[in-house]
Amino acid sequence: MTEMQANSSGDRAPRRILITGGAGFIGSNFVHHWCEQYPGDRVVVLDALTYAGNRKTLASLEGGDNFRFVQGDICDRPLIDVLLQEEAIDTVAHFAAESHVDRSILGPGAFVQTNVVGTFTLLEAFRQYWLSANKPESYRFLHVSTDEVYGSLGPTDPAFSETTPYTPNSPYSASKAGSDHLARAYFHTYGMPTIITNCSNNYGPYHFPEKLIPLMCINILMGKPLPVYGDGQNVRDWLYVRDHCRALDLVIHKAAPGETYNVGGNNEAKNLDLVHLLCDLMDELAPELPVRPAKELITFVTDRPGHDRRYAIDATKIRTELGWTPLETVESGLRKTVQWYLDNRDWWQPLLSEEYQAYYQQVYAAAAK
Repeated sequence: MTEMQANSSGDRAPRRILITGGAGFIGSNFVHHWCEQYPGDRVVVLDALTYAGNRKTLASLEGGDNFRFVQGDICDRPLIDVLLQEEAIDTVAHFAAESHVDRSILGPGAFVQTNVVGTFTLLEAFRQYWLSANKPESYRFLHVSTDEVYGSLGPTDPAFSETTPYTPNSPYSASKAGSDHLARAYFHTYGMPTIITNCSNNYGPYHFPEKLIPLMCINILMGKPLPVYGDGQNVRDWLYVRDHCRALDLVIHKAAPGETYNVGGNNEAKNLDLVHLLCDLMDELAPELPVRPAKELITFVTDRPGHDRRYAIDATKIRTELGWTPLETVESGLRKTVQWYLDNRDWWQPLLSEEYQAYYQQVYAAAAK
């Protein structure tokens, strides 16, 4: 079956899906994707609305008959139990996580609590709910994770595959590795229909300004320095977020319980090269910049602790088994992303609070030690 056939809403039973972290970056893009593809499905979003969750991102969906937003914590077991029962959920797409490496270095406790304890709470609640419903074969629990659990690659090492051993190097990646192991264990121990995906670096609309690409775009517009860690030669694979959403859609509909899939954009780039490309795009697309060419703003800062040198994803399995391939190159995806930030200042400007600016001063001070 082709991807187009898998995504057709005419040959499938409607689902009732709980999306955790649905006001965050990847989660909100997935919510929009799902509501566009399957308008007859019931969509329930659960988000704690921490600093990186923005309910405004979902404003166009609120008020719809098949959409519900709930502000709450994935560690709140009574709330999860009520939502599963009350909404008759058959599918969980679990995005909720603390996800920024710099923040995990400064305060690892929150990452263990949300990413490990929170995932355990969801799994255990879903297990009891699934058992009470007599283990329906159609139920699915999708756990969305990261390629950072695999650690770092050398310049010529083969890309991460689904069988690459876990060697996380930051508190963030260690907490995500722990949550992956729990999701896998719940399949092998209890037969629960869990599926795991590990993705490369996402980018696109609704990305919180602390991450590399939106930070560079916004700093260029404001004439502020563009901080690049170390020598800028760290390599990442870049995945346009809507390509990622298409992959997750296929996994929910077509993957067997217990499977793991790596999702990558086939777009490896050095951080410094990526920043240069962003600068060129901003020079082209932004009519009035305080500093031009934008490359003059690039500032090298001391590398952060545990900074993995290279990530690369081998997405052969999801391509051959489910028929997914990314549609965007890093050039085409970045052009769309830059244009989105230029067109949507009303979304990101309110996020540039004094607290956010003070946080970044703390990050770079810590990196300089």
